[in-house]
Amino acid sequence: MAALTERGRAVLLLEEAVGYGLGCVEAVTSARLRRPTPCAGWDLEHLLWHLHESMAALREAPDRGGVALLPAGPGAPPPADPVAAVRDGAGELLESWRCWAARPGPSCAPVAVGGMPIPGETVALVGALEVAVHGWDIAQACGYARPIPAPLALAILRRAPQVADAGTRPALFAAPVRVPSQARAGDRLVAFLGRPPDRVPPDPAA
Repeated sequence: MAALTERGRAVLLLEEAVGYGLGCVEAVTSARLRRPTPCAGWDLEHLLWHLHESMAALREAPDRGGVALLPAGPGAPPPADPVAAVRDGAGELLESWRCWAARPGPSCAPVAVGGMPIPGETVALVGALEVAVHGWDIAQACGYARPIPAPLALAILRRAPQVADAGTRPALFAAPVRVPSQARAGDRLVAFLGRPPDRVPPDPAA
């Protein structure tokens, strides 16, 4: 069996994150859409819409060679079924990045993010982080303790400082939350991104 390329490993990580995230989305019901989430000021419906938009932007990165930090114009109206929109968007996201990984050649042109050239592998990592951590947020909002699997969390943690650095953290992430050094990898990942691990709110719909 041929060894995975860097592109192949990046897309495999994204696939694992999407699998975990979609598993968390299965807990969403219409009765839970107004529940608060670990993302301050966002209810579950807002978070699903944000994840849908993020996946749409990341899906276009391999084809267009760039990701806009802000929408070019007025956004589309929220989907009537945010869960179906996230599921469909996840499939399209993976298809786009699998095609990117299959392109011939040892390397690929960088992706422009806000005008800055970023390696495609790093952009795929951003996608994995976005889907995995927001999947965890969704599970928390639904009242479920569903930790990010250790292999996935460790793979993201190793490179997360590239994404949540001093320049990006104030706009994108809260300050890290202190956790014990022996905490599981999933808890360390969400804590690094400013979320207290597994403080599951009670579910009035349960």
